[in-house]
Amino acid sequence: MKIAIASDHAGYVLKETIKATLPELEFVDYGTHSEASMDYPDTGSKAAQAVAAGSCSRGVLICGSGIGMSIVGNKIPGIRAALCSNTDIARLSRMHNDANILILAARFTAAHYAIDILKAWLDTDFEGGRHQQRIDKISKIEKE
Repeated sequence: MKIAIASDHAGYVLKETIKATLPELEFVDYGTHSEASMDYPDTGSKAAQAVAAGSCSRGVLICGSGIGMSIVGNKIPGIRAALCSNTDIARLSRMHNDANILILAARFTAAHYAIDILKAWLDTDFEGGRHQQRIDKISKIEKE
């Protein structure tokens, strides 16, 4: 499974830590590549577009608060980006919302928690069933 990953300058260290800690995962890194100040829409949109286009199965976007990347990710049709602060929320975002992008808040999530959140998110499948009709309604809204 290819996983798109991107961050802004505030999320750069966490992004690099995740990649180094989980080398068994196939990350496609859309930047940024340093802690130099930059604008999160530049990297977040590229990673989200890769997920929407199907070249990556899922994505991880990281910024200081997680809010900016959440907004950017959810602007791309077909993306359901979820800001997750713990493993329970990460699992629910997959089970009930079929989230295809995980958002992490680098300034509020220690690296070891972020890695646990990511693992829980990747290991959880969408339940479908009654939740599918809600996803279908979201897709309809995107097309309107």
